[in-house]
Amino acid sequence: MNDFPHHRLSFGRPVTGPSTAAADRLAQPSVRCKRLATSVLFGLAVVLAVGLAVGVSSPDADAQEPSSQGSSTATQQSSDATADQAESRTPQTSNFVANVAPFLATHCLDCHSEGGAEGGVALDKYEDSANVQSDYEFWEKVIRLINAHQMPPADHPQPSADEVASVSSAIEAELATFDCGAESHPGRVSIQRLNKAEYDNTIRDLVGLDLQLAKDFPSDDVGNGFDNIGSVLTIPPILLEKYLDAATVVADRVIENESARAMVFPYTPASDEERVETAQRNVRSFAERAYRRPLKEEESDRLLQIMRLAWQRDLGEEEILKTVVAAILSNPNFIFRVEQDPSPEDEDGIRALDGYELASRLSYFLWSSMPDQRLFELAASGELTRHEVLAAEAKRMLADPKSQALVDNFAGQWLQLRDVSRLMPDPNKFPDFDGELRAAMRRETELFFQTMIQEDRSVLEFLDADFTFVNERLARHYGIPEVAGEDFQRVPLADGRRGVLTHASILMLTSNPTRTSPVKRGKWILENILAEPPPPPPANVPELEEGTETLGTLREQMEQHRANESCAVCHRTMDALGFGLESFDAIGAWRAKDGEFDIDTSGELPGGRQFDGAADLMRILLDEKKDQFCRCLSEKMLTYALGRGLRSYDRCTVKDCVATLRAQDYRFSALVTAIVTSDPFTLRELAREE
Repeated sequence: MNDFPHHRLSFGRPVTGPSTAAADRLAQPSVRCKRLATSVLFGLAVVLAVGLAVGVSSPDADAQEPSSQGSSTATQQSSDATADQAESRTPQTSNFVANVAPFLATHCLDCHSEGGAEGGVALDKYEDSANVQSDYEFWEKVIRLINAHQMPPADHPQPSADEVASVSSAIEAELATFDCGAESHPGRVSIQRLNKAEYDNTIRDLVGLDLQLAKDFPSDDVGNGFDNIGSVLTIPPILLEKYLDAATVVADRVIENESARAMVFPYTPASDEERVETAQRNVRSFAERAYRRPLKEEESDRLLQIMRLAWQRDLGEEEILKTVVAAILSNPNFIFRVEQDPSPEDEDGIRALDGYELASRLSYFLWSSMPDQRLFELAASGELTRHEVLAAEAKRMLADPKSQALVDNFAGQWLQLRDVSRLMPDPNKFPDFDGELRAAMRRETELFFQTMIQEDRSVLEFLDADFTFVNERLARHYGIPEVAGEDFQRVPLADGRRGVLTHASILMLTSNPTRTSPVKRGKWILENILAEPPPPPPANVPELEEGTETLGTLREQMEQHRANESCAVCHRTMDALGFGLESFDAIGAWRAKDGEFDIDTSGELPGGRQFDGAADLMRILLDEKKDQFCRCLSEKMLTYALGRGLRSYDRCTVKDCVATLRAQDYRFSALVTAIVTSDPFTLRELAREE
């Protein structure tokens, strides 16, 4: 750096405010800065083409969902097994032969055997515990279907309650022998590009300016229900140019804003002799915050070389500053969240993430942004690698206003609130619906989720909360009196509404433009509350036509679905769940009639449990399905936290999350701390063949 003149460099605060000419340049990024930074972006493209030095995992590996039925790997016993072989069976195998196989033979194999496997499911190939263990997720689903009385189908001979209890216990005993501690598979996250929300939030926290530049970026792809999944966050060519444009805009705004400039380059030289050293210190400080880790020596040298090139082109101090800022913000280490792969020396190909990697995982999970100063300090000291510190920091971060990002980006996708803005109910059917009501619907659910975080409430209140948030417009829609003004206030709910399933946002999301849809509502509950997505419908069964006049109630019209035997199994559950919400119309308002017909909200779930109305249905879900809901929420949040789809080896972590919730009164923070201290969150594994 000795070839830099002392009076040219420091990147500290300017002696005077920005000139009028400089302010005019805000609308047009510096051309010279952009040209020089182009070489940096070209380097980014090359890096993306060959993969970063740390390695990039196969997108296919992370993108896949856990399969519902894997292939059996154990050798099947021959049909002429000898008595000696039978005597040598393990206790688990004897349990399967004695308690599971007879049930399958009586109630299942007529339809589900190799000769004619309905739905592609053949149960006669399972003959011992090894078979069951190899298809763990499949047998978990078998238990759920049997307990829910969805299998055998209603038109087949039904097992007694004792038979159901016995076979369920036997299968659970088989699955309980799976040893979660036998081997560790924390999984591997594909290198993650900052998505649009993360980019904007990171720029905000890095330079102190909320510029919202990502609105001009291409839309982020979605995988596994979320837009932060590393394996689908590709870089189309247009995004490379957008990154460069955004970087130069940020550089311009920083130099023109004194507080932003002080945040980016906080050190000021005491004398001319210290200007070069101060410039180096400022560049290193900014780059380390941007890259979210300490700078390597060669990285520091490259940035100083960029400064040297800018000076050699006779750029002034402001232009040199812009060039360096643009170069740093165009670097893959800013645009991507980079983690080091395990080395060959790491035991079992697994390494513990260091403090800086954990700081980034934690901050992008809860804040969708970069770590703050406290996280950086804990990372530097090594304290953040301790589980108790991770848990404490997670609770601190949940209490921070930046946890609103968890509402916007996790709840917004899990509950599909982002889709509310795109819905357009039929104005002829619902003339009172308008944009103000639409916005209030979404805000209600966001405020509810925010309260779950801030007050650390039980996650079970997603199902049965007796309060909500309304402003005057939404209160009028709900028929709640004595609410005035645009501000939202917390109010108790009448008996007819309970939890988020009776929020107008969810009810409208799961309706058609002209009418309610019990099928959509039931399907939404199965997918997002119970983690039981139904299979696709048969191709030859038409949907009820939208906007046509038909005779009879909607319930009577939908009997056609259950008349088809292949539809009946799924619709028996979906329709019942949806009909429990029929007292709410397609935009979530209470109703007693559908046209000229009285509303019938009664239903019967598989197994014979009857209900009448939404509140009654919520009580059943709470009494009988709370573990399923906790498993569903755990799977969704773990997927979001990791930025990858879950695999079969993640089942133990999900079970631990559910157990932690149960042990800690189902508090929201219990789920978050269980996730951030789990192996998949704190460890990284080499790529492995599935």
